[in-house]
Amino acid sequence: ADSGRRQFFRATRCAAIPVSTDEDYYGLLGVTKEASSREIRRAFKKHALATHPDTNPKSEGVHTRFLRVRRAYEVLTDEDLRRKYDRYGEKGLQDSQEIDGYRSYDFYRYDFGVYDDDLEIITLDREDFDMAVNSGELWFVNFYFPNCADCHDLEPTWREFAKEMEGLLRVAAVDCGYSGDVCKRKGITSYPTFLLIKAGMDEEKYLGDRSKESLTNFTMQFVKNKVTELWQGNVFGEIERAFVSGIGWIITFCAETGDCLSSEARQKLAGMLDGLANVGWMDCSRQPDLCASFDVTSSTTAYFSPSIQTEKQSTLFLQSLDTKEIYSEVLQRMPDVETLTKDIFSDKVARHRWLVSFSFGQAGLASHKYKKLKVLLKDLHIQVGKVDCITQAELCGSLYIQEPSIVVFKGLGINEFEIYHGGDMLYEVASFAKDSVRAHVTTLRPGHFPSDRKEPWLVEFFIPRCPPCHTLLPELRKASVQLFGQVKFGTLDCTVLKELCRKHNIRSYPTMVLFNQSSIHGYEGRHSAEGIVDFVEHLVNPVVVTLTPDTFQKLVKRRESTEAWLVDFYVPWCGPCQALLPEWRKVARMFSGIVRVGTVDCGKYQSFCEQEDVQAYPEIRLFPQSGSHPDRYQSYGGWSRDAASLRTWALESLPRASEDLSPEDLRKHVYSGKEHWVLDFSAPWCEPCQDFAPEFELLAHMMKGSVRAGKVDCHTHSQACEKAGIKSYPTVRFYPYLGSSKVSGATLFALLSFRLKAEHLHNT
Repeated sequence: ADSGRRQFFRATRCAAIPVSTDEDYYGLLGVTKEASSREIRRAFKKHALATHPDTNPKSEGVHTRFLRVRRAYEVLTDEDLRRKYDRYGEKGLQDSQEIDGYRSYDFYRYDFGVYDDDLEIITLDREDFDMAVNSGELWFVNFYFPNCADCHDLEPTWREFAKEMEGLLRVAAVDCGYSGDVCKRKGITSYPTFLLIKAGMDEEKYLGDRSKESLTNFTMQFVKNKVTELWQGNVFGEIERAFVSGIGWIITFCAETGDCLSSEARQKLAGMLDGLANVGWMDCSRQPDLCASFDVTSSTTAYFSPSIQTEKQSTLFLQSLDTKEIYSEVLQRMPDVETLTKDIFSDKVARHRWLVSFSFGQAGLASHKYKKLKVLLKDLHIQVGKVDCITQAELCGSLYIQEPSIVVFKGLGINEFEIYHGGDMLYEVASFAKDSVRAHVTTLRPGHFPSDRKEPWLVEFFIPRCPPCHTLLPELRKASVQLFGQVKFGTLDCTVLKELCRKHNIRSYPTMVLFNQSSIHGYEGRHSAEGIVDFVEHLVNPVVVTLTPDTFQKLVKRRESTEAWLVDFYVPWCGPCQALLPEWRKVARMFSGIVRVGTVDCGKYQSFCEQEDVQAYPEIRLFPQSGSHPDRYQSYGGWSRDAASLRTWALESLPRASEDLSPEDLRKHVYSGKEHWVLDFSAPWCEPCQDFAPEFELLAHMMKGSVRAGKVDCHTHSQACEKAGIKSYPTVRFYPYLGSSKVSGATLFALLSFRLKAEHLHNT
């Protein structure tokens, strides 16, 4: 057991001297550094099918070569590993465990990346699941597992269903073997599982049979758009009301000759064109004169545009009965998004939210599918427009728009905008726009860079074709909401503003830096909103001391005899070191005023750390109250590096602050004494009591000098506890000495907090 524990502990630490083989993982897979996870999976699958050892058993070195390719895939599809590889090369991967093996050829052929090559099915993973389902579109998601026979049996049906539903809803798949965290979060326990998801709507689980017809009937229940029967009494009023709102009509005329759209096709069209056009039908056998007034003599379908044009131009007779063909024709005929010019631009975007497509002669946002953005963004009052940078070069230049871009203006002035750098799918653009207007992230330009601002700014330096940069942006937006009013957030494109990036020595992407007037702090930590918030709060109210070799000698080695220090020796490229950072700050807050907490960057001070015999990272050392041995320390060798585990370990190494009390001590010192006491009544067999013990000991250290802390063993001294009215464990009681001055508010608040923790543990 001890041997296994030592192996585990070594596996979660980084060697002091990393070894680099300089393997080009992107080159091994034949992808660019901008490749998405889906592109990397497809490239690896192609490699696996062509070079798998099962198909080349006699080829020399095939096993080793395939392991290298598999390692490249493993690193480049893991967000944290890819970021570290891009920044530090293979030395940044020292702490990650490499899997020494691979699956069979049949696994890669049949079970791996099942839907990656299907255009109608969107494979969602942990990076884009939330963005997709929060876009406002309707999603039907198939959660499957690679080696699930029922999942494989479903594949042909799911593909046919996806083609049938194209344009009406998004059909997606989640591989629970690859994106297990997504499936766990959604409560998926069996495969395949089907969920119908739309933002603002309760999720619906499909439990019917797996035929295409049943899947279609189920989804159509949630397409609730109205299809109106038109007749003499309502037709002109319905059309006029829609035209006033800028919405056209698709009307299918059903006569005795020819073919008209079926009721199912009408319902599909109504869903596909939701918010863009109304759908209705007219029975020409009952309304022959009315149909004749539309020049209709046999069954047909027509689109009536609300545009102010001649009557002939505003009516489009459709020859097809295929809903997808009709949808495409009608979208092309619909009015384009509004064109913005320099003369009206400032007035438009200064006080209203806008999503604007900047193009350089290409179609840009004018792509017909983007007309649906007006509907998807309507609830957040985001208008949609476009700018041609060929004719509006001065406007685009002032905003540093140098290539086709989609930009969200937040309605807070012309300088408050954010440029989009994601994919071109409609749901991706819509989700970005919604997140952007809710958040407080601004795209920075030279005149607006926060080098001399009074308020602190956190800036992400990035390049557009950098997947880890794209993954960080949603987390940055979440953090900007949580820290609104404390810190401002900005992004800076290093392909556009190269001089600024060189000035600040930006060498890898993404890099985050906090500018606080003359102080500059580089971000070190996980790329999550929680990590960013913790980093900023630590800088605003620092609890961890950053030590140099000089300050280490002065503060730690020559510390006061009553002072203790906890020190973390780390290197920036080490994964476990990064994971420890937020926990280390929690430890510092726990021990505030009791133990001082610091860090030493061994990447910056390598020779000093070697001198201190630091052999692996992170190295956690406790320098206790020194007495006559200031160089003495204890190293942490526990399994876990969470704050609670570190707290328990440190407290065991400190002189105890609480006292064990007997019944006589209670009578003499607590009930009749002249000091304040806080008591923990517990029992050795009580598990919640054991969990609470470190909390109480921490309280004892915090209150030392103002309130004495005592522990009463109610198993040994049952009569004393019964006499005190103790009925459950742990119970915390405060016994103030009323003859002295009042206890401070901070002391009372701390006592109340710890009592609530004890009550929670008891109730649990």
